[in-house]
Amino acid sequence: MKILYAIQGTGNGHISRAREIVPLLQQYGELDLLVSGTEAEVSLSQPLKYRLHGFSFVFGTKGGVDKWATFKLMDLRQLWHDVHHLPLAQYDLIINDFEPVSAWACRIQKLESVSLSHQCSFVSPNTPRPAKWNYAEWLFKYYSPTTHHIGFHFERYDDFIHTPVIRSDIRKLEPTDLGHYTVYLPAYDDKILVKYLGQVKDVQWEIFSKRQKTQYREGNILISPVNNEAFNKSMASCEGLLTGGGFEGPAEAMFLKKKVMMIPMSGQYEQRCNALAASKLSVPVIHTIDDDFVPQLNQWIQNGKAIDVDFPDETAQIIDNMIKQYAKA
Repeated sequence: MKILYAIQGTGNGHISRAREIVPLLQQYGELDLLVSGTEAEVSLSQPLKYRLHGFSFVFGTKGGVDKWATFKLMDLRQLWHDVHHLPLAQYDLIINDFEPVSAWACRIQKLESVSLSHQCSFVSPNTPRPAKWNYAEWLFKYYSPTTHHIGFHFERYDDFIHTPVIRSDIRKLEPTDLGHYTVYLPAYDDKILVKYLGQVKDVQWEIFSKRQKTQYREGNILISPVNNEAFNKSMASCEGLLTGGGFEGPAEAMFLKKKVMMIPMSGQYEQRCNALAASKLSVPVIHTIDDDFVPQLNQWIQNGKAIDVDFPDETAQIIDNMIKQYAKA
């Protein structure tokens, strides 16, 4: 059997989940990997068959998307070329984690493909989202369209949605509490974070930054470049995680029985949806870092609690069921 696994390269969550799924897929046949996008700091250990520019957004420095940088990064001519020249007929199964090039190539070539992603959970109307409709719903539907869906979210909102894929590296950790707080807010400049976190002086903060190549300290704040092993170690021994509105990071922290506070990116609808879903589990959510931030932060530090979740290890069974149901005979 020949399998293509196409992965979105914006952010770290897709790659992190793929690190768990790739070894499972390799048990079923010859596996080719495709990554498109430009904004991930983590990588796969296995070689890629295809590394494409794709269609990505760029994290800003004030809590949102850098629209100008995103526009400059676009290469629609290359995207059109890749969509129309990707050789997919050779594969018995095409799996897609919110990756647009292979998804649209499948549509053009009239081939079936399977979403294995967090984003495809929004196919279900039961998945939490704000009451007011947002144009980003079109992105869920058309950015990476597939014929079949296997979704992941904080809860099982529909029959095709499963609880999060928690990596084996995380499941093997023995959580402790050394009292520090781990921070991953890639849409904020380090200087903004240092300005506000530094006002909470009786707490040690460990920031993981997209913008730094070397580690440095400012008072009670340690700023480090993003590194998978270092981040896992910090999160396993922290008291809580302060993070954006992503999916994998908060899910792993909740699994480790850490308290979580989320700050979704402004103008990023999916993160708002994730934060809403997390708030239904009693995770505190704030939407801006401003003069009200420090009092909210102190309230969370003093009174916040870990969320009790049940995220069983079902990944191998999900992959096996997918192979049996969707691979060509």
